[in-house]
This record gives sequence, structure tokens and C-alpha cells, in this order.
Amino acid sequence: MASGNLEVLAQRNESPDLCVVELLTSVRGYEEIWRAVIQDFVDRLSPGGVRFTIHDGGARPDTVMLRLMQAARLMESTS
Repeated sequence: MASGNLEVLAQRNESPDLCVVELLTSVRGYEEIWRAVIQDFVDRLSPGGVRFTIHDGGARPDTVMLRLMQAARLMESTS
């Protein structure tokens, strides 16, 4: 899924209880915000068995959260 320059890739991984999130960004100084966004996402959906790779392209954290939620729901519907 993409929004402008934002890209969220979701791939199934081998461990059903493990969610891996890799964030690639050129914006510095927002580590705490990104940690909070990713933790909120994991707390809401418990998306085990999936690896997410995010290329944020300068997108706002709320937009990234929306795309993560959409990707997770898409992965659920194709299980």
C-alpha cells in the first residue's frame, strides 16, 4: 500500500507470534514518536506472523498508522 511517497510492505514471517517492523526514514529526531506509533499499532492489532517494512517518504505518523492498519487488515483477509 502506498500514499504519496509512503510505502508499507507486509510479508508473512515464520513465527506466528512475532511482529517485526522496520522503519526507513530520512527524518531525524522522531524516534520516540515512531516507537509510540509502532507500539500503538502492535497493541491494537497484535499482528503476529507479519514483517512490516515502512519507507515513510516524510509521511506523518498518523498517515503511517492508517496504512499499517490497512495492510494488517488486508493480510488478515487473505489468510
